Amino acid sequence: MIELIDLKFQGYEGAIASYLIKTSDGPVLIETGPYSTIGAMKEALENKGYTLQDVKHVFLTHIHLDHAGSAWAFAENGAKIYVHPFGAKNMEDPSKLMSSATRIYGDQMDRLWGTMKNIPGDLLHEVQDEEEFQIGDITIKGWYTPGHAKHHIAWQIGDNIFTGDVAGCKIGDGPVVPPCPPPDINLEDWKNSIQVLRKANPSKLYLTHFDAITNIDYHLNSLEEMLDDWANWIKKGWESGKTVEELTPEFSKYTTQQLLDLGVDEEGVKVYEAANPSWMSVAGLVRYWTKKAEQS
Repeated sequence: MIELIDLKFQGYEGAIASYLIKTSDGPVLIETGPYSTIGAMKEALENKGYTLQDVKHVFLTHIHLDHAGSAWAFAENGAKIYVHPFGAKNMEDPSKLMSSATRIYGDQMDRLWGTMKNIPGDLLHEVQDEEEFQIGDITIKGWYTPGHAKHHIAWQIGDNIFTGDVAGCKIGDGPVVPPCPPPDINLEDWKNSIQVLRKANPSKLYLTHFDAITNIDYHLNSLEEMLDDWANWIKKGWESGKTVEELTPEFSKYTTQQLLDLGVDEEGVKVYEAANPSWMSVAGLVRYWTKKAEQS
């Protein structure tokens, strides 16, 4: 049984999800959210008859703070944390990760994300592509799906896939948009990973931002179109000589109007921005285009 946990990030409903999987060997968690939402996590688990200590297996799609920031709290209670090898070292020693985030978020770090502590290496399992795990009566398979992050894994249980950010962000009835933060955005890898999702032939995609998707082909086609739209908009501005600082307010205005034109109301735009800050995509895509130019 799959149960969605709304972590009510920054007071918004429908921004960040975690998924509780009930098994014959106890609860499994996919994504933990940031430590700033640990109170909401504890409350949700208690409402479902569990405590933090009952969760012994945590599967992370990647180590960005909105997905993995409170994994250490489960590890402190003995949970094993499943993560890609490229991300494991930053779970064992999160100082570099937190330092980088602090440079970006400054005095907003605690409000947005909370703290992050190290996870002992013996509680970290470095997952290989297509590796499978038997937890009680369920099998969980990891699919290496880079593009959003080089350490990204999508998790499959039966014909359900938990997609982290590789299948984008879709709030309610709004459009799907691609989270493009630095430093790992790679459009070619991302589109290859979308093909991995297609080939796995799921009946549902469970998005961390937010909830389940059943119209798979339409969703993934729309994601590719929006990914190209955003990337090309940023490329045009970058090629004209504009800096990240100059492009950011322009792109924020562009994406806000895009959401409004596609039927999202003003409150919905705020939820989209909480789940996927538009300014992060400017920095991520400028970095991508800069690296492409250096390689050519």
